[in-house]
Amino acid sequence: MSTLSDVSERPAVKQDPPEPVRWLPLIGVCAALVAGLLAVAGRYGYYMDELYFRVSGGHLDWGYADQPPLVALLAKVQVTLFGDSVFALRIIPALLAGVTVLVTALISRELGGSHRAQLLTAVATAGSLASLVAGHVLHPTAVDHVAWITVCWLVIRLIRTSDTRLWLAVGAVVGVGLLAKYLVLLLVFGLGAALLLVGPRRFDGRFAAGAGIGVLLAAPTLVWQALNGWPQFGMASELSSPFGVESVIGLLIGSVLMIGPLLTPVWVIGLVAVFRRPQWRPYRAFGVAYLLIFALLAVLGAQARYTEGLLTVFLAMGCVVVAEWASKLSRSVLIGAAVVGNTAIAAVLSLPVLPIEAFGEDSPLGGFGEPQLGQVGWPELTAQIGEVYHALPAADRARAVIYGENYAQAGAVDRYGPGLGLPSVYSGHNSYADFARPADDKTVVIAFGAEQGKLTPLFAKCEVAGQFRHELPVTDRGRDILVCRDPVQPWSQLWPRFRWLGTF
Repeated sequence: MSTLSDVSERPAVKQDPPEPVRWLPLIGVCAALVAGLLAVAGRYGYYMDELYFRVSGGHLDWGYADQPPLVALLAKVQVTLFGDSVFALRIIPALLAGVTVLVTALISRELGGSHRAQLLTAVATAGSLASLVAGHVLHPTAVDHVAWITVCWLVIRLIRTSDTRLWLAVGAVVGVGLLAKYLVLLLVFGLGAALLLVGPRRFDGRFAAGAGIGVLLAAPTLVWQALNGWPQFGMASELSSPFGVESVIGLLIGSVLMIGPLLTPVWVIGLVAVFRRPQWRPYRAFGVAYLLIFALLAVLGAQARYTEGLLTVFLAMGCVVVAEWASKLSRSVLIGAAVVGNTAIAAVLSLPVLPIEAFGEDSPLGGFGEPQLGQVGWPELTAQIGEVYHALPAADRARAVIYGENYAQAGAVDRYGPGLGLPSVYSGHNSYADFARPADDKTVVIAFGAEQGKLTPLFAKCEVAGQFRHELPVTDRGRDILVCRDPVQPWSQLWPRFRWLGTF
């Protein structure tokens, strides 16, 4: 089958066949990572987004205003199989993190990495911030991260072997990735443009077939987006910021944090090596793709974490180089210390390995606790909303509902409210607004998270009934709990004024 090849390019330096995979040590690293993630999975509590995904799993659809359908489906599957707990919700992300480590090690093998380089890649990947974050909580990133890395592995293998049948597998992985997060399109466009620019251009009928497979798998959620006015574009706008020096600096700082400060030199070495190593000339498209994607993200004011998949690929490349360099014991010790130190830093920043009090306001870690503090306070918030509800007269309780301004607040009450005898909870945030709205006979609303000035015009009366109290600087501490009575219109007419799209 003919291809559009790089006949005008200088031939690459011949690469020796890759070494056979020593599966046992690699699987051992993967198993250790999965076991470690599961060991802490039940600590603290649900992360704010998980409270939303848990509820979304009870309202399965082909798409949502802010996400494709796969994560909601994974939430439903895990709750059904393993129970309604925070631990159960994190089993699949931990397993996917193990897959990520294995695939990244296979990337280093494709690039000529020795058994030592493959093992170093696995250990370094397991100790990166990107892997630990993706493996700890149920989030679209849990699937997106492994999708990016798997696509890169398949394309690298395709380049090495010239086996264009791998385009079919690439299309399948992209299609599944699109069911979790649309961000994989950024890799498709970036890597596709880079291959056109610098080659190798191994595009043939199988490439078209692979693209068709990807489109076919993603078609249901793409059709859903089209039928609902492409709300994902609105979400993308909310996640962006104006272009400027700040956005570039933010990307650079984020790029250091995504893998970890002690392993940043390793992925930088990998990025440089893909341009400088003669035997890696066929793979330079990955370096070009990163530069294109970085520039695009800077213009859009997007977040650095969108590059974490490619940074992990460069980490694998860097490990190949470093493993060759670390032939002396002293160098091996230095690399080992960097991996151990990076793992410790990444674990503290992303996992519940310390007492939650370590992230209090007076702690040296006080400014680094957002991921951890986002996992606590939800039972307490629900209990305090419950105090307001149970203090109402019986007649008011009979016609009361609860409203959370964002999906995490509503999701917390959905999870913990039934045990406290609380009524149904609603939110206008993103697709939570589509799950349900109050019945017209519900004329008392206990609202949390919304400013009193926003709700006052919508009710005959709206007053403060309490404030959320917590000893730690958790999300929403100090916000008012409101009691609003007698909506000015039936809920069928009023509900659109509660809907909003965005982040918090």
